[in-house]
Amino acid sequence: MQHNRAGRKLGRTTSHRLSMFRNQLASLFASERIVTTLSKAKELRPLAERMVTQGKRGTIHSRRLVGRWIQSRDVIKKLFDEIAPRFSTRAGGYLRIVKLGPRIGDGAEMAVLEFVDFQLKKKAAPAPEEKAAKGKGKGKEAVTAEGEGEAESEAKPKKAAKSGAAARPGAKKKAAPKVEKAEPKSKVHTGKSPAATRKSSGPKKTGGS
Repeated sequence: MQHNRAGRKLGRTTSHRLSMFRNQLASLFASERIVTTLSKAKELRPLAERMVTQGKRGTIHSRRLVGRWIQSRDVIKKLFDEIAPRFSTRAGGYLRIVKLGPRIGDGAEMAVLEFVDFQLKKKAAPAPEEKAAKGKGKGKEAVTAEGEGEAESEAKPKKAAKSGAAARPGAKKKAAPKVEKAEPKSKVHTGKSPAATRKSSGPKKTGGS
């Protein structure tokens, strides 16, 4: 038989598990609703209901007992001043568990742990005056955007006209300046003829006559 093995270990050591419960209790009393796994929610609900019972007593000793689990004074004050008085006529069963189905990824069963009188707050619809003011603001923006678009469209044809005038086939092109080529320098002539420079190949005459 199994003895002294009550409760889920949740794959954690004792210190880690208790620290996790402290954090979850603080979040639960602060927001009155948390989303967690189904096994954690089942282990946390009895602890949270004991805290509410201590809050209903409202003694200093009860505050000290709750302070063992919750470190924040603001959360303790909310528990004793706001949450506990709502269940003054209720003997127990302050919390409920709503199953959400398996979690994507590891397939763990998820659940919502919340107070039985908890109601989600709906977002307030904007007043008609605010809607009208927003509509006017949007109208002004549209008008300014249209004005800017027209100014841009007027500026574009002017630029196009200038570029078109430059690209006309009949337009006169400026003649490029002619560059005269320098003639090559002629060789300097010395006064001697080419025949004088030649050497005579015949024998020289010697003697008189």
